[in-house]
Amino acid sequence: MPENVRTSYEYKNEFMSFVITPDHSGGGVAWRYCSGVNLQRFLPITKGRHGLGSNPAMRGLQIVKCGVRDIVLSKGATSKSVRGINCPGIASTKDTWYTEFLLIENAPASLPEEIITFCAPDLLRSIFKACMLELQLPEKLPSAGELQVFIEGLVDKYGR
Repeated sequence: MPENVRTSYEYKNEFMSFVITPDHSGGGVAWRYCSGVNLQRFLPITKGRHGLGSNPAMRGLQIVKCGVRDIVLSKGATSKSVRGINCPGIASTKDTWYTEFLLIENAPASLPEEIITFCAPDLLRSIFKACMLELQLPEKLPSAGELQVFIEGLVDKYGR
């Protein structure tokens, strides 16, 4: 791995977790994409606000994974769904988390940062759309802590 490439990329709070770390198991340069959403923390926003058969936060994370795959393909890299890859710390609490994993191969050095920047806003857009909430997201991706405060405000507002 080139010296100027970070060894891990993270965007984590009590509602969501996106972590990308190097994977050296295959001998080449690859990345492990580990994502998770805290179903319990989103429940006050999602409960009773959707006509779908599945949880909007769970479905949102699945949609994010599809978006990540699109980004990966657009950069000439490849991805494959895998289970059982080592992603320690993806769930920051004992709550119920839903997780998704990918192995990304032949990726340019800029790809992990691009993926991390994409994930959190896309997850929230998907959840809000499924819950039929027309909410404005911050223009620029805030820190994970700032986004947690933003979502907690929505939980207070819509969780009654």
